[in-house]
This record gives sequence, C-alpha cells and structure tokens, in this order.
Amino acid sequence: MPESLSRTGSFLPGAGPAPCPPCSAGCSQTKRARAQRDRGTEGQGQRHSGASARERTTVSRSTTMQEPQPATAPTAPYGYPQPVPGPYQGAMNYGFQPQPMGVPGGFVVPPVQNQPPMDGTIWMPIPPSIPNCPPGLEYLTQIDQVLIHQQLELLEIVTGFETKNKYELKNSLGQRVYYAEEDTDFCTRNCCGPSRPFTIRIIDNLGREVITLQRPLRCSSCCCPCCLQELEVQAPPGTVVGYVVQNWHACLPKFTIQDERRTDILKIAGPCVVCSCCEDVNFEVKSLDESCAVGRISKQWTGFVKEMFTDADNFGISFPMDLDVKMKAVMIGACFLIDFMFFEHAGDRRQRAGVW
Repeated sequence: MPESLSRTGSFLPGAGPAPCPPCSAGCSQTKRARAQRDRGTEGQGQRHSGASARERTTVSRSTTMQEPQPATAPTAPYGYPQPVPGPYQGAMNYGFQPQPMGVPGGFVVPPVQNQPPMDGTIWMPIPPSIPNCPPGLEYLTQIDQVLIHQQLELLEIVTGFETKNKYELKNSLGQRVYYAEEDTDFCTRNCCGPSRPFTIRIIDNLGREVITLQRPLRCSSCCCPCCLQELEVQAPPGTVVGYVVQNWHACLPKFTIQDERRTDILKIAGPCVVCSCCEDVNFEVKSLDESCAVGRISKQWTGFVKEMFTDADNFGISFPMDLDVKMKAVMIGACFLIDFMFFEHAGDRRQRAGVW
C-alpha cells in the first residue's frame, strides 16, 4: 500500500495521495484543478444572480399590489366630535373652496346682493372711483352716447292698462350701463296718464340706486305758463344735482337744464311738430345763447307696428365726452321727461303732436 511522503520527500502512512510537486503550467492535474475552481466560481455567481432576480420580482409584485390610499382626517381626541370617514376635507371647513383653472384660490367673495337680473345681458365693466364724482356716475365719464330702450310689457298690450315703465340704458357697444324702472301706483298711472307724477329709479350693475328722477304733478299744456313741467335729478338719491324746466313757447317745445343752484347751463329745443313718421325726432341741446349745438336727444323710429300698437320707445342721447357727469345725468332725466310728455301714448288719440 503506498505511503505518503514526508516533508523531506519520503512517504508517510495515512497522509493520502501525495500532492503534485511544483511543475510546469502544462501539467494535466493542474489544468483539471483550475477548471474545477472556475466552474465552482461560475456556479456561485449564477446562484447569487438568481437570488437577486427573485428578490426584485418579489419587491415588484408587492409594490404593484399596493394601491395608494386617500388621506384621512386626523383623529380627534376622545370626547371631541369625530370627523366623517372619507377623504380629508379640512380645507373646506375654513371658508376655502376649489377654484376653477385660472382663478386664484382663497376666500370666496360673497355674491353681490340686490343685483338686477342679468338675463344674458352684458353689463359695462365697473370703472374705478373718481374723486369729486357722485358714486355710480363714473360710468358716464367714459361714454359720450347713451341708448335708452323701453321694454315691452305684454300685460299692457293685452289688457290696455298702463304698467310701470322699464328701461335699459346702454352704451354704444350695446353694454348695459344702467337699468331704470318707474315707481308709481296703479291708480296714478291709469288716472293721470302721461301727465302723472312719477319717480324713476336708476340702478347700476351692482344693484345700487345711483340716480333718482322725480316729476311732480304739473299742467301738460302751455296755456298755463305758471305751472309748466319740471323734473328734479338726484345723484345719489337725496342729493340734487340739477333740474329740467320747461320754458313757455307758443310753438316749440323748449327746456332749460339747470344745476343744483338753479343756474341755467344748457338749452333744449325740439321741432314744432313732435311726430315721428318713418324718421327720428331730434331735440337739440344747445348752449345758453343757442348759438352752438352741444348734444342731441333723439327719439328713434322703431317701425310701424311697434309705433302704432305700443308705447315702447327707443332714445339716443349724445353729449361731449368732457361734459360734467352731473349735467350728463340731467340730460338723461330730460330724455325721460320728453318721453312722458310727447311719446307715452304712441298710436293713441291722446298722443301730443306739439306743445299743445
């Protein structure tokens, strides 16, 4: 039986096969040992990479199975009201509301109260406040023309009873500047007719009453020169800014625009025959000496059917852009007075064709 060599080169019993002594790299035993070592290292690397792949697959599956959960309201201490289960809505409890795209978030501005019905009407943008300008008359600083459209009243057409007149005041772009409504009772409207006293309240797009027109009961004929028509204009209500006073004339309708101190400012002169037949009726606004025209109040022709069967009229007022806003408001009042005096009963036998 072979024996192992000792350290000195002799064989020792029980030491197993003798190792291969150092030799050249071409030894077959050395090649086999290197090949076995390389195969073992490669197997370990494959086992390690397989384990890593399995771990990644497990983590991916666990991540896929987990779904995001909505945040819940914080738990209140015992004894306090508990929040309602569901998504957290704490921001809604402090006066905030989600805003649409393009609108900054924050506290919601409360809606404007007493705003007139819009009905799809486009209102003129609210101008900034101007010093020494009555509140609500800032609109008049930006326009040189006002269009007044009287609304049709179906009840008045069907029954023949006079109802409250309602008007829309627009600028040249068709944007509503003011809304006006007559404030009278049923008996006054149907007993006194177009000569009735009235109060017309003009409101802006914020629902504020900015102009008040008051007409007292006066004689409707020039036969009584001591009791002619007059209109008082207040802006804001309670503060007089001017008057419209009828002047006696045998043939022509004439008026004077006065300020709050009863000082004459402008003159208004109409045609001898105040009758609209397929054309407009113009009332010229002139200077005190009537040498130059300052503006115009025109009753516009609205068509044969509307003129004959209704008293809904359209007016146009033009004035200089730099005219005092108080005088602009008084000119608007003069337009309403002219409407009641000459055009309130269109197509009626009581329709006046002049100062008589």
